Amino acid sequence: MMPILVFDIETIPDIAGIRVLHELPASLSDYEVGEFAFQQRRASHGSDFLPHHLQRVVTISCVLRDANQFRVFSLSEPDAGEGQIIQRFFDGIERYSPQIVSWNGGGFDLPVLHYRGLLHGVSAPRYWDLGDGDFADSRDFKWNNYISRYHMRHLDLMDTLAMYQPRANAPLDDLAKLMGYPGKLGMDGSAVWDAWQAGQIADIRDYCETDVVNTYLVYLRFQRMRGHLDQAAWAQEVAFVREKLAAIGAPHWEAFLAEWPEAVA
Repeated sequence: MMPILVFDIETIPDIAGIRVLHELPASLSDYEVGEFAFQQRRASHGSDFLPHHLQRVVTISCVLRDANQFRVFSLSEPDAGEGQIIQRFFDGIERYSPQIVSWNGGGFDLPVLHYRGLLHGVSAPRYWDLGDGDFADSRDFKWNNYISRYHMRHLDLMDTLAMYQPRANAPLDDLAKLMGYPGKLGMDGSAVWDAWQAGQIADIRDYCETDVVNTYLVYLRFQRMRGHLDQAAWAQEVAFVREKLAAIGAPHWEAFLAEWPEAVA
């Protein structure tokens, strides 16, 4: 069984970078710098969504599923800085060579990790292997690597299900809820900056973890649709996920399970 690593990131504005690029005075607070960047973006693009290279990574949440374990974990501030968080994520790919699974990872998460990793001097040779690396199985990566949009070593579920047509994209929250899963709980991406300002770092991490489990549950449905899981194997895996989450005992998993009726697989 190839290990599966489902991932999601949460970001805030790169306040230090914005200060440098716009030569802003030190007297401005972080909040004021953020508002300046949002206003500039709205004026130029009609949206306050900042460009990828100015998105500072504060959390990467993951589900790791292999033959021996199902584990939900986060690489997150304040336990580590942005460069350490990103390096540890790519170290996991180096170690496990998993299939990585995301929702809009090709459109957002991975480009952000590329730019921010570049700024921090992150090393990720396995991830960037296109068939010309020094690994024993490097040749296989020519035909199935993490970078190509149409390869499955990175499966961007949103992009794949939409047939690579942006106008057909569906929100993860909607799709999860339509399947009977909890969807987003207590927060969404637009609230992360305000939560960060309020010091709610743990809430951001918990929100990101529930998002990544929603993604894994949608992935299981996709595997069932593809015929890679039959009905019995799919139901067994879903029950296993529920059991593992219940065993953690954390409040956000109690809330997640409360919103996920046991009759809904």
